[in-house]
Amino acid sequence: MSKKKADNESFTSWLVQVLVLTAILIGVYLLLFHFVFSNETVSGPSMQPTFESGDRVVAVRHTQLKRGDIVILKAPDQPNTLYIKRIIGLPGDTVSSKNDTTYVNGKAIKEPYLDQYKKKLTMGQLYTNNFTLYQLFKVKRVPKNSYFVMGDHRNVSKDSRMIGFIKRDAIVGKVNWRYWPLNRMKTF
Repeated sequence: MSKKKADNESFTSWLVQVLVLTAILIGVYLLLFHFVFSNETVSGPSMQPTFESGDRVVAVRHTQLKRGDIVILKAPDQPNTLYIKRIIGLPGDTVSSKNDTTYVNGKAIKEPYLDQYKKKLTMGQLYTNNFTLYQLFKVKRVPKNSYFVMGDHRNVSKDSRMIGFIKRDAIVGKVNWRYWPLNRMKTF
């Protein structure tokens, strides 16, 4: 066998290996982002200052959810639209707000992510309007398999106060990582 023919066969073998490996890696990537992860772009001001419009995030699908988690959800009021919100009430919880303090099951919860905007308010102005679940929906508790979500930028967020409770199957995933912009990269 000539050296030129051996070199051609070696190159062809190498090229086939590279193409097969590339196809496998692309397939694994697509499967992971279809079944395990969700790669999304934040749009709008409803989660400021935690997230800005244009931030890129990765959410984990099929994970356990708890109060305070930031989630990507299918918008119940706009087909083919996703929202990013924070879980405030879990199934069975009571949720209310009075004098800019959020109460879950009668206990005030800490929300340090609201401090930046609360400081800008004039005396007597509320960042989160007073409400109870009964005033909003004529129920006392978050229904089974549902969540009460709110945006961090309370006075502009379209959240459970307007769109109602969010069913578990409407939650795409829990946000675990902001990777863009690089200077604001963070895990949650």
